[in-house]
Amino acid sequence: MTLFDRWATALDQFQAQGRYRRFALPKGIDFTSNDYLGYGSRPAPTGGGLPPTGMASRLLRGHHAVWDAVEARLAAWHGAEAVLMMTSGYAANEGLISTIMEPGDWVATDELNHACIVDGLRLAKSRRYSYKHNDLKNLEDGLKAEAARNDPDRARFIVTESLFSMDGDRAPLPEIAALAERYGAHLIVDEAHSTGCFGATGSGCVDESGVRPRVLASMHTGGKALGVTGAYITGSNLLKEYLTNRCRHLIFTTALPPAVGGWWRHRLPEVEADDSGRRSLHWKANLFREALARQGVKPLGDHYIVPVVVGDDARAVAAATRLQAQGFDVRAIRPPSVAPGTARLRISIHADHDRDILVALAAAVADAVHHV
Repeated sequence: MTLFDRWATALDQFQAQGRYRRFALPKGIDFTSNDYLGYGSRPAPTGGGLPPTGMASRLLRGHHAVWDAVEARLAAWHGAEAVLMMTSGYAANEGLISTIMEPGDWVATDELNHACIVDGLRLAKSRRYSYKHNDLKNLEDGLKAEAARNDPDRARFIVTESLFSMDGDRAPLPEIAALAERYGAHLIVDEAHSTGCFGATGSGCVDESGVRPRVLASMHTGGKALGVTGAYITGSNLLKEYLTNRCRHLIFTTALPPAVGGWWRHRLPEVEADDSGRRSLHWKANLFREALARQGVKPLGDHYIVPVVVGDDARAVAAATRLQAQGFDVRAIRPPSVAPGTARLRISIHADHDRDILVALAAAVADAVHHV
């Protein structure tokens, strides 16, 4: 079999499994993107006269004073010592994990953690313990067994998302932080889907839960609720210095354009002050979930990510196609993004969605899942 035959065979298999993917232009009312506060549909703020490209890595000629200002502003928002800007959430998680974890270290990872966390762990080559989703007892079982090995020269870590991107539920962060302290583990939290949407000023679940001093690092993205390009890692000054000197995902990539730093400076005060947007987001998520319940549909989770499990890949695609034909941009999520047999409609509620449209969507979802 030639290389090209191998590719063609794999694509044929994807087609047969109902897992073939293709690009599609946005169409219909957005219930797919992570634009939770509705900022992504607004015109981009100006770059404030800043250069439009980075031209080099930050350690060469790609650094700009705007990033010092943005990082300081973000650190103050979170009450953290330091922040390090990265090009994307994927690069931030993969780079953080693969840099600070070493072979021989031990890490407990929630079984539903995002692919970028999984890939970071693969690169790190640490000993890995995958615990059942949000299962504190199963997590403690792993920590207890590892503590019994009594290896003071190796570090222990726990990694979790705060709001899970495919199941729409929150991690019990105070309880996980307590276990980390009890067993001498360092806690890392992925806040990609919660940044902007939780807490008095929108800084996320770590801050809302009061566990910031107990967290080694948290990762936050701009490209979801904040509606700007880029991501960042919060932590100590020492962590920032270490990543700056060791993280390949920072050292060997072109820096974000300084003009994007102007967007961050514009957006941060807007997000901090947008308590009404956060209240609207959570209220509309509850309204939609209640409307689904009245239609006999019980989704996973509790928040504005609303997964409706269909099961079979082809049925999930058919249900999504039925909704798209009615003007609702809802997409099917299939393996490997979720476990086999749990293909689903992943509905993303936004603060600027219309109440009546949400009620209509709930009825349409019920009809779609009951008739495919």
